[in-house]
Formats: sequence, structure tokens, C-alpha cells
Amino acid sequence: MYVTTFYSFKGGVGRTMALVNAAVALAKRGRRVLVVDFDLEAPGLDTFDIFRSPKPVPGVVDFVAEYLLSGQAPKLDRFVSEAAGVGDDGGALWSMPSGAQHAAYAANLNQIDWGALYERHDGYLLFEDLKEQWKQVLRPDYVLIDSRTGHTDTGGICTRQLPDAVAILFFPNDQNLRGLTTVVHDIRSEVEGPRRKEIDLHFVMSNVPDLDDEDSILEEKIDAFREQLGFKGEPMIVHRYDSLSLLSQVVFTKDRPRSRLAREYVALVDEIVRRNLMDRDGALNYVKRLRRRRRFEPDSRLLMNQRLEQIEKAHSSDGEVLFNLATLRDDDRDLAKALTLFDRAVEAGYEKPDVYLNRARVRSERGDIDGANEDARRVLQSADLTWHDVLDAILLAQSDDYGEFAESTAVTSLNPYARIQLTSGLSSSSEKNQDMIGLVVLILFPLVHDDGLSTEERRLAIYPLSLAYIRIGACAEAASLLRGEWPEIDGMDIQSAFNYGMARWGEIRAVESAPFARVVALDQRDGAPGDPPPPNYSQCLAIACWAVDDTPTALNFARRARLVRGSELSCWRYCQVSAHEFLKDLDEIDALIGGDASQTPLFMRVDAASQGNDQDGEE
Repeated sequence: MYVTTFYSFKGGVGRTMALVNAAVALAKRGRRVLVVDFDLEAPGLDTFDIFRSPKPVPGVVDFVAEYLLSGQAPKLDRFVSEAAGVGDDGGALWSMPSGAQHAAYAANLNQIDWGALYERHDGYLLFEDLKEQWKQVLRPDYVLIDSRTGHTDTGGICTRQLPDAVAILFFPNDQNLRGLTTVVHDIRSEVEGPRRKEIDLHFVMSNVPDLDDEDSILEEKIDAFREQLGFKGEPMIVHRYDSLSLLSQVVFTKDRPRSRLAREYVALVDEIVRRNLMDRDGALNYVKRLRRRRRFEPDSRLLMNQRLEQIEKAHSSDGEVLFNLATLRDDDRDLAKALTLFDRAVEAGYEKPDVYLNRARVRSERGDIDGANEDARRVLQSADLTWHDVLDAILLAQSDDYGEFAESTAVTSLNPYARIQLTSGLSSSSEKNQDMIGLVVLILFPLVHDDGLSTEERRLAIYPLSLAYIRIGACAEAASLLRGEWPEIDGMDIQSAFNYGMARWGEIRAVESAPFARVVALDQRDGAPGDPPPPNYSQCLAIACWAVDDTPTALNFARRARLVRGSELSCWRYCQVSAHEFLKDLDEIDALIGGDASQTPLFMRVDAASQGNDQDGEE
């Protein structure tokens, strides 16, 4: 149960209207809502059609009066009524009016001495009892209290004792600013009081004209409120809404949900829900925001952990909440806790692929290879994954034949572009696992021969497939593939021309100058990509210039390639290598350019299974 008071220092800001619309919006979201009219001197909730009752219903004033007569808190049932036909998906709406509106109402109200109630009649305990009855009898998700304006005897009950949050509605003028300064200070002081109660505050600028602020009048007022009331960011806004429907007290979130006013009330509801960790939407929002922040001060981390424990306890059977808590603990490297939460999410019936993929990662890091494999294989049986997730699942799975993954649901359900991106990731991950290159071929081969693909899609697949063929020593297949798509060398782009030249070199064990001449010509025409160009590009141009007998330019490109700083694709072995290994490849290329005819690319000199064995050199 989350209690929110709607308070305004002065009237005329539409406080009650905002409360009613918020209550209906919450009920339509499936929440159980109780509204309480504590504006005892000027009650109004019961004037809305949804709260009208055929006979007077006793309320807050009658509840207190009976207590003062009997010394015992009355039973709640007689003081609330349900609004019929309001609420979706299990949502419901009740009201507790200010009191039965009959001739004796004013007299009953005036007889209550609120100071004496607290000083001599345990008034504090009375309202704690009332709050507990709300919780036990109605089991509401939200209680919304309509508080009276100004500084009053009952103000502290509504703004400090009962609520978890206070929505402060104000018109941005000096009267409201002066009055609210004290009220906000008193609310915030509760955190330093004996109960250590932290009350959330929502600042809502209301009844504001929707006009251009050419002279920055509104902007200056907002700055003043922000500075004096101590809140950050922009206040929520409920604009003045000129409609005769307001005279008949239409509930906009119910009867006119597409109106601007309804949207502004819904935005207020969103903010209230966001701060309520007992609401699953609020809990999910809080955890996801924490994941984005990542860094915390020691004091805020203590508070964060308290709130996370509160969320875990309140949503102990909600698989989605448990899953998000687990991913947060995973980010924090609390792997044992993360694993427990992932297990509980699955037990709660939340069995989406994300759960198994994240649990597989944690299991792998904790050394449970069999468990990681089991979860990863389950992920590969799922459709509609991102290629990143499919890649992670493949890398976490264990198999004697990685080819089975090419026909998995996770791979075959990817669109052509995603499959190509997946193979790029597999190629980058293949330094220590040559089987991955075989998987790349098995994934791309059907794409290249799919008559339903566009020319652009097929060519996008041909490029990585030709690289994979060369990498595993299938140079004839690579050359045939490239020449089949581009029958004339002069029609090839710079990448295809270079790869075709390298494939032919590997196929016939001799250098054909024509494709490399095409590479040099395109470089001279279009220039290198980037300044300086990528090390791989300079490495390729060094070989191309050597092949056309331009030794000085070849050496110059080889020198540029030495600017490598991290992992890089080396055309000398057609795989991703460390900077250390890339420089070793350049040493051999320099020797080749210098006239050492014994130097040939590594993919031509070693068997496919051992090409990645020396990839653990220094970065």
C-alpha cells in the first residue's frame, strides 16, 4: 500500500480534479485504489459522479467522532464505498468521504479538537489504526488523500504522518512559494525525526496558461521555486484547460483519455508509480535506472541495497522483477547472488531466452561449463533474438560439431543482414576456435545461393564468406565465388579485387598482377578510408603495390600499417590478431617486399587447424 497525499497551499489549482483523474487512471491499470477526502472544511470528492451514493456515507469526521465517544477505533467497512464499473484487469476504486453530508456535518467537524485528539486521546495511534485497516480490509495498492489547503491542524496528518509521497500542486506565484517553503521543509524534516521517514515529493505546476514565455516570466518563477523548494529538474505541468466539461466534473482519464489534460494527469501517475517500489512497474523502473547509472557513492549504495532488498521481498514471486534484479547483481559482479536470482526467476515461470543467456554467462564465469552449455543450447532453440545474443549463446555452448548451430532456430530465424553480422562476430571470436570459421561458412553458404536475396544482400554475404574460405584454405572456392559475382576484374570493388588476388595466389601458388593492379588503381582514384587509414588497409595496399612491382610505395604502406594499436584483421593469415602478431606479419611482408621469394601468406603455409594457435601474444 502506497499512500500519496495531494496537497496545495492555496486553492484554485485543480488539486481534487487531479486526484480523481489519477485514481481512475491507476484503477484502469489494474491497481486497487482508495481515495480519502481529508479536505474536511471544503469536501468535494463525493460530488463526482463515480463517487455519488444513493444514501449518505459516513467518512473521516464520523470516524473520528465515534472514536472520541467510544474510545475505540470504529470498523472501516461503514466508512467506505466502492465506485461501480471503474477498473480494468483486477483494478478497483473505493472512496472514504469526509463525512455524511447532512445538517449535523459542520457541527460534528467543529466539535473535534485536533490538538486535544493528539495530546490526550492518542490521535496518532488512531490514524495508524485507520491506515492499517485500509491495508487489511481493502488491500489497496494506492491510497490517494485529498488534503485541505494552507497550514491546518490536519495538515500534518495528511502531509507527514500518513503518506509515503506528497504531490504538491501549485500555481507559480509568490504567495504559493512563501507558503510552500515551510510545508516542504516540514515534510522533509520527517527523515530526521524519530521515525526516520523519507517522503517522496512530486512538484506539479498546475493551472498554468499554455502561452509563449517570450519574456521568460514563467522560466524565472520555476527557477525561484526550484531553488527555494530544493528540487531538481523540471516540475510536472498541468496546463489550464478551457472546457465546459470541467463544470460537470468530467473525469478526463476515463471519459476523454486522448485529451491533453488526460495525458498530463497520466504523466503524474507515471511519476507516482515510478517512485513506488512496491509497484512492479516502479520496481522495474528503479532497477533499470540503477543499471544505467552503474557508479554509486558509499552512502547511496547502502540505501540502494536496502531498496533492492525491499523490492526482492515485495516481488518474491515475480519472475521479471527477479530477472532484472539478477542482471543488476551480475553487473555488480555479485555472481552468487545473481545466479540465485536467475534460478528464482525461472522457478517463478519467467523463462524467456534472456534469463537463460544471462544465467549461462554467470554459470560459465563460475566454472559450471555444463550448466552454461545447457542454458546456451536452450537459447539457441528460441526465435526472435538479436544476433548479439545468438553469438553469445554459440560461444557459451559446447559441441563436437558446431555445424549443428547453423540450423538452429536462433540462427535460421535471423534476417540476412543479422546473419551476416553474426558471422562477423564469429570470425572475430575464432582466433582460438577454428571450428567457428567452419560455422561461418555453413551460415553464409545458403545465403549466397538464396535466389530470394537482392544483389546487395548477396554481395554483403559474399565478402565474409570469401574471407572464411581463404582462412580455412579453400582458396579455389573463394576465387570461384568472387569471380562468379564479378566476371570482370575491372568491375570489382577494392575489397573484392584484393581478396580475389589473394585467393588466386593461394589456389595456383603464384601471384596474378591483374587483381592487385585493380586495387592500386582504385586506391589512387578514391583515396584511403580515414586519416590515417586503418592498419589492415595499409597492410593490404603494401601487398598490392608489391604485386605490381611498386616497391617504394609498398614499403611506405607497410610503415603506415605499423601504427596498429589493438586487435586487427591481418590479411597475411585472414583472421583477427593481436597488435603483437600483426607486427610479426608485417615483418614477413617487409621481407617479401625486400625480395625474399620464400615468404608467402601464413594461410598458405600452415594447416587450417593451427592458424590460430599463436594468437595469445601481447597486445
